[in-house]
This record gives sequence, structure tokens and C-alpha cells, in this order.
Amino acid sequence: MRAVTGSALAVLVGMALLTGCSSPSVITLNDGREIQTLDQPEYVDESGFYEFEGIDGKPGRVNKDQVRTVQEL
Repeated sequence: MRAVTGSALAVLVGMALLTGCSSPSVITLNDGREIQTLDQPEYVDESGFYEFEGIDGKPGRVNKDQVRTVQEL
């Protein structure tokens, strides 16, 4: 019983640490549309795109020329 409790505690602590590291953000485009992301978008210099994971869990990308602002929620 004790090993199960220790394992469960370790999983909960790990989840709490991962949750604390995420930075939900909103990308505002030049046309006023907003894209909510699960984490801070990553800018890829080679492609000129911001890459992110949307709130639906699907990956996305947007050209930097279309981005007005990126703000943490």
C-alpha cells in the first residue's frame, strides 16, 4: 500500500511541476483575430513562423508577418 501511495504522490508532484511550467498565451494577428495557445509560441528563425500547440491540442504555425502581439495569459 505504501509503494502505491508513494508512486501516486510522485505522479502528482510531477504533474504540478509541469503545470507550473506552461505559459498559456494569446497570439493577436494583424487582422484582429486571436489564437489561444497552451504554451508560449516558439519562433523558428529559419522558417519565419511561430509554432505552437493550440488549446485543442493540435499543432499550429503562423507567419511572423501576420503577428501583431504575443502575450502570456
